[in-house]
Amino acid sequence: MKNLKMLCIAFWAFAFVAFKKDAASQTVDSASNLSKVKESAVSWQDVIPTNSFDPFGTYWNNLYPWGSDHNGTARMRTQNISVSGGVLTFTSYASGSVGNSNKDPYLPIHYYSGAVHAKAIAVVNDAFPKWRFSAQVQSPSQKGTWPAWWITGADSWPPEADIMEFKGSTTTWTNTYKNTSGGWSSQGHVISNPANWHTYTAYLTKINATDVKIEYWIDGSLKATHTGANFVGKRFNIILNYQMEGSSGSPGPTGTTYMKVKNVQVQKSVTL
Repeated sequence: MKNLKMLCIAFWAFAFVAFKKDAASQTVDSASNLSKVKESAVSWQDVIPTNSFDPFGTYWNNLYPWGSDHNGTARMRTQNISVSGGVLTFTSYASGSVGNSNKDPYLPIHYYSGAVHAKAIAVVNDAFPKWRFSAQVQSPSQKGTWPAWWITGADSWPPEADIMEFKGSTTTWTNTYKNTSGGWSSQGHVISNPANWHTYTAYLTKINATDVKIEYWIDGSLKATHTGANFVGKRFNIILNYQMEGSSGSPGPTGTTYMKVKNVQVQKSVTL
């Protein structure tokens, strides 16, 4: 009888442990399924597909939205970009003496290089409260090189969100202007071998009538989360460019250098 009693106790103890393990497993499965449901609820629509460089003119325009010059010492030209095998290449080399930039701070032009902007305009609003911007980039990182992947106000500045900005080193910057305090939010992230392919992504999500949450990701890892103040309802230009010197230091390279981009994708969603 004593042995039978002990056997019963052992059986019920085993059953209890098995029940707890099964319940815990079900809890994990439920959490995983909930996460999958939330992810699948985001119904992405392509604004710019990953094959947008072929043909280039379907989705992209040459130069900046405002012309050939900006805040560095490179003048952008059509002949300094090329597309091959789905890869967009920006080529930079010395220009000789060709005058000064026509944009503040009006630096002397030392280089010819390239910039492109999307024909599409991004707008975070009630109709499309969530946007995703992603690109794979091989980036130069030596002193005087200033490549960037960013969005900026199409009608006025601010706002601006810099998804990738190298300024003469292996550190890339994620920047948001204007934040809730009216200035910049910026973080630097050291990249191992920027000249290899890396993926730079930003998610913009409407959080109230005026502001967005911006998540900056590099190679599938979340690196920074900012609040973009007064981003909602603003029209954004989408820009890739290879600027020189300026904030990246000088003198810049004496030879020819390159920035390469592929698999650019811009998406919007009617759901959060």
